[in-house]
Amino acid sequence: MRLKHQLVAQEAFNEVSLKTTRRAGRSIAMFALATEALGIVLLATFMVPELGWREGLYQALFYTISAFNNAGFALSPDSLSAYVSHPGISLAVTALFITGGLGYIVVMEVLEQRRWSRLSVYVKVILLTTLTLNIIAVMAFLMLEYDNPGTLGALEGLGDKVLAAWFQGVTPRTAGFNTLDIGALTAGTTVLMLLLMFIGGAPNSTASGIKISTFFILITATRAFLKGNLVINFFGRSLSRETLLKALATTTIGMATIFMAVWMLAILVEDDFMDIAFEVVSAFGTVGLSRGTTSELGTGGQLVIMAVMLIGRLGPLTLGYTLTVRRKSHVRYATTEFPVG
Repeated sequence: MRLKHQLVAQEAFNEVSLKTTRRAGRSIAMFALATEALGIVLLATFMVPELGWREGLYQALFYTISAFNNAGFALSPDSLSAYVSHPGISLAVTALFITGGLGYIVVMEVLEQRRWSRLSVYVKVILLTTLTLNIIAVMAFLMLEYDNPGTLGALEGLGDKVLAAWFQGVTPRTAGFNTLDIGALTAGTTVLMLLLMFIGGAPNSTASGIKISTFFILITATRAFLKGNLVINFFGRSLSRETLLKALATTTIGMATIFMAVWMLAILVEDDFMDIAFEVVSAFGTVGLSRGTTSELGTGGQLVIMAVMLIGRLGPLTLGYTLTVRRKSHVRYATTEFPVG
């Protein structure tokens, strides 16, 4: 394999070393098969009694693969709305796509180390950021949609509303299932979902987006600058300049991709701007959620969305490596300062 192609594979797997790329691929495949086997058994225990052996096993298989791989594909037009008040299926599906969104490295290290003090800095960052984003998303969803008759307001009982808020709050960064009508969400919830879909899941996972590690680095770097620190520190470690530049490049390419796609769809499709933006960001995060615009895109619009999904799945840096030639320069000039912001 040529070096350029190896670099593309390296970024697709989010590995820091070319030597580990092939080995990582084999390990991830084994992890995926084991997790999906467990998911099929778990979902089958709930679906078989309701649907019978044949249909129950088929749907358990389908939704396990779709959830773990963060695909968001469903067998009915309203996705998983039929199970909005079913705690077993709702929690099983969310467990599958959260596991897929965390990725092989995080899950295996947690199972092997078991103690917080033994976990690597990377895993601590992923777990804390995931937990924080999920809590914020679920609480915000519950507050913004509680009295909305098109979503949570139509459910009876606090328990059903909390369950639906949990499911819909954690799904935007990963799988893209829905148990509520996405088109009926308030504007505030829709904007929040745009941010969550853009962030995505963890590196080396089945999720897309800029990745939560990138989001953490950007927030931490901003905080360090505002406090007057020139070095980014967390968990007793300092962030390298290369990692910071990688995070900035990932975010810039991702935002540029979304801007160009929204601009092109605004020309090709006569639709509400929020619906167009939602469609594009959902495609970039390979989430699969839609406000009903997908069927109205036409051939040109669908090609744009397909391209955005491909970029989002491979990763913004993979696109950058494909379009450019990497030549490290060893020339150093005198530094300069100029106003920004």
